[in-house]
Amino acid sequence: MHERMIEFKKGTEKKNYVIQSEAEMEHYGQSLALSFHGGEIIALEGNLGAGKTTLAKGIAKGFGIDPRQVTSPTFVLMNVYPVTQSPTIRQLCHIDTYRLNSPEDLIEIGIQEYLDNPHAVTIIEWPVLSSSLLPSDTIYITITFPER
Repeated sequence: MHERMIEFKKGTEKKNYVIQSEAEMEHYGQSLALSFHGGEIIALEGNLGAGKTTLAKGIAKGFGIDPRQVTSPTFVLMNVYPVTQSPTIRQLCHIDTYRLNSPEDLIEIGIQEYLDNPHAVTIIEWPVLSSSLLPSDTIYITITFPER
């Protein structure tokens, strides 16, 4: 993985980071997970290969989930992992909307069960389709390749 830029936005809070490697991307995700209490929704934006799934693996690792189990849910649409290393979070839901056509498709796969769940953290890759369903406190993380 080459250098990536991360833009973190939650409400009016905005931070930028430079990530140098896949291991550093995973570590960033792990540190994010340690700040979550449950009910967080993370919208991951970025081009193919930017590192969205790598970041999701890091978040999973922060919850005690083996990151090797975390795969891109492009074809299955949604993966749900049990969380055992948090007093308040019980599930990590990882959704990929790349292949969906409408917000109704998301409702059909059960997204609202996780968006309204204070005991889950939900990660959504390619969130543009789901934006009308997401609450105002959604955390938006954009991963880009820096211009050379």
